[in-house]
Amino acid sequence: MTTPVQLIHAGPGEGAAYSAVGDVYRFLATGEQTGGAYTLCEARVPAGGGPPPHIHHREDESFFVLEGEITFQLADRKVVAKAGSFIQGPRGVPHAFKNESGRPARMLIQVMPSGFEHFLAEFGTPVPSFESDPVPVTPVEIQKLMAAAPRYGIELLPPPH
Repeated sequence: MTTPVQLIHAGPGEGAAYSAVGDVYRFLATGEQTGGAYTLCEARVPAGGGPPPHIHHREDESFFVLEGEITFQLADRKVVAKAGSFIQGPRGVPHAFKNESGRPARMLIQVMPSGFEHFLAEFGTPVPSFESDPVPVTPVEIQKLMAAAPRYGIELLPPPH
């Protein structure tokens, strides 16, 4: 049984916030609110931030850079995305992003279908607000990430050489 789509209004800074792999995410729309269609979150990616290379086997992931600059690795292609850039990462394509600019960046991330919010909540650390500082990455967080990823159809890849 699917859940009905809800009207959603998230004001500035509102939405459950998590620190994960050194970045801060807030959920603007969850699967519970979208009838399972998608998850939408906003991410603050500090200089040097970004997740390890990975593959989503169950969902497509899109990115819209709001502020700053993010470098994406999409399969064998490297793309430097400045504010106003859109990136679509289809399921099954190895990808990663990293803030190599030396300045903070912010972007929207849409994952279809939903479920990403459960993955992030399982290994990330809840923080009081989207403006909270990210929690430093620890070996425990990495172990939680590695344990959770396969349950969500996410394959973690080794870092590039």
